[in-house]
Amino acid sequence: MWYVYILGCQNKALYTGVTNKIERRLKNHRAGRGGHYTSYNRPRRILYTEEFKDKSEAKNREQQIKRWSKSKKLALIKGDQAELINSSKSRD
Repeated sequence: MWYVYILGCQNKALYTGVTNKIERRLKNHRAGRGGHYTSYNRPRRILYTEEFKDKSEAKNREQQIKRWSKSKKLALIKGDQAELINSSKSRD
């Protein structure tokens, strides 16, 4: 299985990524080996995950989410369908 995940970072930013081993990936991010951005802005916790059967589906979803505004990502994390729909009117 492949996962798209959103991390909450220490600087209040949201980091979106993809992996097939979520706990290992979070451990690497926390150690400064997960990605360039998270090596400077360490993640606090996983806020959201989605599961996919293959890597290409997960990568496509990751790219879609990365284009979203922070408010739309927060609506996704909260499961706020009304806000997601409202945010979708002006963005992807």
